[in-house]
Amino acid sequence: MADLVSNVSRKLGQPELEPNLEHAAHLLTGLVEKDAYIGEVYSLSYADALVQIHDHYRAQVGGIPALSFLVATRVLPPGVIDIREEDASVLLLRVLDQADLPNAAEALRVRVENAQRVSGEIDKNWDDQSVMDATTHNILSYAGVRCRVLGTFYVTNIGSKDEPNYVLSFGSDISNYYPNKGLKVFKPRGKFLERIVNYRDAVTYGELSDEAVVIGRVRYASTNRQFQQVAQVPVSIIPRDLLGQKSALFGMTRTGKSNTIKVMLKAIFEMRWQEKPKRIGQIVFDPDGEYANENTQDANGTVPTAIKNVWKSGPEEQRETLKEDVVTYGISPHPNDPDRRLMKLNFFIDENLEIGKSIIDTALAPDRGSKYLGNFCDVRLEAPDPNDHSTTTRFNRRVLAYRALLVKAGLQPPPNLHPVTTRLFDQSLLTALTPPQR
Repeated sequence: MADLVSNVSRKLGQPELEPNLEHAAHLLTGLVEKDAYIGEVYSLSYADALVQIHDHYRAQVGGIPALSFLVATRVLPPGVIDIREEDASVLLLRVLDQADLPNAAEALRVRVENAQRVSGEIDKNWDDQSVMDATTHNILSYAGVRCRVLGTFYVTNIGSKDEPNYVLSFGSDISNYYPNKGLKVFKPRGKFLERIVNYRDAVTYGELSDEAVVIGRVRYASTNRQFQQVAQVPVSIIPRDLLGQKSALFGMTRTGKSNTIKVMLKAIFEMRWQEKPKRIGQIVFDPDGEYANENTQDANGTVPTAIKNVWKSGPEEQRETLKEDVVTYGISPHPNDPDRRLMKLNFFIDENLEIGKSIIDTALAPDRGSKYLGNFCDVRLEAPDPNDHSTTTRFNRRVLAYRALLVKAGLQPPPNLHPVTTRLFDQSLLTALTPPQR
């Protein structure tokens, strides 16, 4: 049967390819879902592409959300293509916004007129067949979409001429285009979208892509509708890609940013017991206790309840050793973390005045309704320019009064502390502060 299909293909004029070239062609066609056709590229440049989409095809693929991926190509599965030809590529596009077609003004006029005809008729819309004829309805169902060209998928040979090894590659631009050559556009979904969002360069990663860790799933919009067939597409990263890099994570409130960071920290920690173990030091600044404290809502097997417990996922025979690799610090004890190391801060020394004051302000926050506590919390201990003598004198007065309060609260000043106590008050103020003699 396979030979029959192959012979029919050759009779239809398709190229007869060597087995390795035929396999290479499947690398490209594996990015294109024929049933997810949505339209045509009618204008292309090095940076942008304009796509014409009919409402019928838009509905068939579950809609086209803003920022979603599209692919444009002349490669159509399951045909046999020669990957050595220039057209053997797949452009990756990202939807940005709508684009007006040449008949946009006329289409708007027709829609407005039809809307006026049904004004007040609650049970009838302006696109009903009784209002708009089928031909007009079909023509006005075309719309334009403006996309950014993100890059090009193509096949390259990383082997030799005699022993070729064809792999899928991605270039972050478009090397050439022809304005009078059409491209079919498809919306990648399901396994096709998964191949795109989790693409790894074969030269850089080789077989190491097996180390990928799933950190989330594709979500194009806050309105996350299941029928679009993208909600269950996993997105993964290679933990070692994060090493030595500056990374940022952005997202709306309650969309899982903290849990994603936990998964990433856990993945980097687990590099300790992989085939090529690495001990990567991580410092987590956690003012709100999101990672050091237990969160039972995260107890789902994937997200650790607390980063301090990340060692529990290691090999059983190594857990005692791994436990010593995770250390938590804090300025106060925590009932669920008896091993927490307390960070002691000397509130008296100049370098810690502002930090210590902020800690006290936080502790007094519930009682700031009191006039005196509110005034105290409003005082700043930021050192002024030493050349401004008047401001410096007032600052030293505040520091002296603040340190006196610390002593009054029971804190012991260091023996080598020499606070400024002279030339802060004139004689009349000192006389007023002197208690009367009895």
